Amino acid sequence: MIFEYLKMRANVGDEEFNKIYPNRLYNFARRNWTPVEVARHAAHFLADRPDKRILDIGSAVGKFCMIGASCTEGHFTGVEYRKDLVHISKAIVKSHKLNNVKFIHSNITDIDFKDFDAFYFFNPFLEHIDVTCRIDDSIETGDKEHKEYTNYVREQLDLMPVGTRVATYWSNLEEIPPGYHLESARFNDELKLWEKKLPRK
Repeated sequence: MIFEYLKMRANVGDEEFNKIYPNRLYNFARRNWTPVEVARHAAHFLADRPDKRILDIGSAVGKFCMIGASCTEGHFTGVEYRKDLVHISKAIVKSHKLNNVKFIHSNITDIDFKDFDAFYFFNPFLEHIDVTCRIDDSIETGDKEHKEYTNYVREQLDLMPVGTRVATYWSNLEEIPPGYHLESARFNDELKLWEKKLPRK
């Protein structure tokens, strides 16, 4: 019923939503998963027309994609490096019959951004340099990985056409290249909504 409530634009709290996940992940919810209202607001900005293709960079347990798929007519794809989190996301989507969302187990550097129209990320590479926000020890960490992934996202966004939309949450904005204009900032300025206004130089 949780997704039906979202479709009806009813208020859904994070405590209630996060119960769909296994108990072992619950302690990560507050810091690592996007809050419901933030996800809803970002999704409406990114899916500004039907059939918009949105990529969530570092989708973790898929919370943003599931909320976006429930409250908009966009198509949401989450890319996540941890296979177990992808399995959890896929299982929830299947059991709740969410049709406009899918999840990919992949490294972000293997994703071609030109397959998408808009992008969301909640500081996905921070755990490579901040041990306090790591979910587990299953991925390589360090400055090298953080720089590689950040640079790849910035380069891919730079190649996107004028009109591309991006939503960032708790980001240091290293991934945003020149040419993107800050349209608005919400939730104590932690959610920033961007649109590309200038072509690549």
